[in-house]
Amino acid sequence: MRFFSRLSTPEIAVAELDALIQSRSVRVLDVREDWEFRRGSVPGAVNVPLKKLPLRAAQLKRDKPYAVICASGSRSRSATNFLLGEGFKGAVSVKGGTSAWSRANRPLVRA
Repeated sequence: MRFFSRLSTPEIAVAELDALIQSRSVRVLDVREDWEFRRGSVPGAVNVPLKKLPLRAAQLKRDKPYAVICASGSRSRSATNFLLGEGFKGAVSVKGGTSAWSRANRPLVRA
Protein backbone atom coordinates (compact mmCIF):
# COMPACT_ATOMS: atom_id res chain seq x y z
CA MET A 1 0.00 0.00 0.00
CA ARG A 2 1.45 3.36 -1.01
CA PHE A 3 1.18 5.99 1.70
CA PHE A 4 2.15 9.62 1.34
CA SER A 5 4.90 10.49 3.77
CA ARG A 6 4.45 13.60 5.93
CA LEU A 7 6.42 15.02 8.80
CA SER A 8 3.26 15.37 10.86
CA THR A 9 -0.30 14.33 10.21
CA PRO A 10 -2.99 16.99 10.74
CA GLU A 11 -5.15 15.96 13.70
CA ILE A 12 -8.26 17.16 15.49
CA ALA A 13 -9.77 16.30 18.88
CA VAL A 14 -13.18 14.68 19.26
CA ALA A 15 -14.73 17.96 20.43
CA GLU A 16 -13.69 19.60 17.17
CA LEU A 17 -14.98 16.61 15.20
CA ASP A 18 -18.34 16.90 16.95
CA ALA A 19 -18.55 20.60 16.05
CA LEU A 20 -17.62 19.88 12.41
CA ILE A 21 -20.27 17.15 12.21
CA GLN A 22 -22.89 19.50 13.69
CA SER A 23 -22.03 22.15 11.09
CA ARG A 24 -22.07 19.52 8.34
CA SER A 25 -18.71 20.73 7.08
CA VAL A 26 -16.92 17.36 7.16
CA ARG A 27 -17.40 13.75 6.14
CA VAL A 28 -16.34 11.04 8.59
CA LEU A 29 -14.35 8.12 7.21
CA ASP A 30 -13.95 5.16 9.56
CA VAL A 31 -11.01 2.97 8.53
CA ARG A 32 -11.53 0.17 11.04
CA GLU A 33 -12.43 -3.35 9.99
CA ASP A 34 -16.09 -4.09 9.26
CA TRP A 35 -16.58 -6.00 12.52
CA GLU A 36 -15.15 -3.09 14.55
CA PHE A 37 -17.41 -0.63 12.73
CA ARG A 38 -20.50 -2.72 13.51
CA ARG A 39 -19.69 -2.58 17.25
CA GLY A 40 -20.11 1.18 17.27
CA SER A 41 -19.31 4.11 15.02
CA VAL A 42 -19.57 7.89 14.91
CA PRO A 43 -23.00 8.86 13.53
CA GLY A 44 -22.88 9.33 9.75
CA ALA A 45 -19.48 7.69 9.32
CA VAL A 46 -18.68 5.73 6.15
CA ASN A 47 -16.67 2.55 6.64
CA VAL A 48 -13.74 1.76 4.35
CA PRO A 49 -11.20 -0.49 6.09
CA LEU A 50 -7.63 0.80 5.79
CA LYS A 51 -6.46 -2.13 3.68
CA LYS A 52 -9.26 -1.44 1.14
CA LEU A 53 -8.74 2.32 0.99
CA PRO A 54 -6.37 2.38 -2.02
CA LEU A 55 -8.95 0.46 -4.08
CA ARG A 56 -11.94 2.51 -2.92
CA ALA A 57 -10.47 6.04 -2.68
CA ALA A 58 -11.61 6.92 -6.20
CA GLN A 59 -15.23 6.29 -5.10
CA LEU A 60 -15.07 8.75 -2.21
CA LYS A 61 -16.81 12.10 -2.65
CA ARG A 62 -14.59 15.17 -2.66
CA ASP A 63 -17.17 17.84 -1.79
CA LYS A 64 -16.05 18.14 1.86
CA PRO A 65 -12.87 17.34 3.79
CA TYR A 66 -12.62 13.99 5.55
CA ALA A 67 -12.16 13.46 9.27
CA VAL A 68 -10.60 10.00 9.41
CA ILE A 69 -11.19 7.85 12.48
CA CYS A 70 -10.17 4.39 13.70
CA ALA A 71 -10.08 2.80 17.14
CA SER A 72 -7.20 4.78 18.66
CA GLY A 73 -5.69 7.05 16.00
CA SER A 74 -2.93 4.96 14.44
CA ARG A 75 -4.70 3.67 11.32
CA SER A 76 -6.43 7.01 10.83
CA ARG A 77 -3.07 8.79 10.63
CA SER A 78 -1.92 6.41 7.90
CA ALA A 79 -5.20 6.80 6.03
CA THR A 80 -5.11 10.60 6.35
CA ASN A 81 -1.60 10.72 4.92
CA PHE A 82 -2.73 8.49 2.06
CA LEU A 83 -5.75 10.70 1.29
CA LEU A 84 -3.65 13.87 1.38
CA GLY A 85 -1.20 12.23 -1.01
CA GLU A 86 -4.11 11.43 -3.33
CA GLY A 87 -5.21 15.06 -3.39
CA PHE A 88 -7.98 14.99 -0.78
CA LYS A 89 -7.74 18.53 0.58
CA GLY A 90 -8.24 19.15 4.28
CA ALA A 91 -8.20 15.52 5.46
CA VAL A 92 -7.50 15.18 9.19
CA SER A 93 -7.04 12.33 11.63
CA VAL A 94 -9.15 12.17 14.80
CA LYS A 95 -6.93 11.94 17.91
CA GLY A 96 -7.81 8.96 20.08
CA GLY A 97 -10.30 7.56 17.57
CA THR A 98 -13.63 6.04 18.52
CA SER A 99 -12.20 5.19 21.94
CA ALA A 100 -11.79 8.92 22.70
CA TRP A 101 -15.20 9.65 21.13
CA SER A 102 -16.85 7.11 23.43
CA ARG A 103 -14.91 8.27 26.53
CA ALA A 104 -16.21 11.80 25.83
CA ASN A 105 -19.77 10.40 26.12
CA ARG A 106 -20.57 11.08 22.49
CA PRO A 107 -23.08 8.79 20.75
CA LEU A 108 -22.12 5.63 18.88
CA VAL A 109 -24.28 4.00 16.24
CA ARG A 110 -24.38 0.22 16.44
CA ALA A 111 -25.14 -1.77 13.31
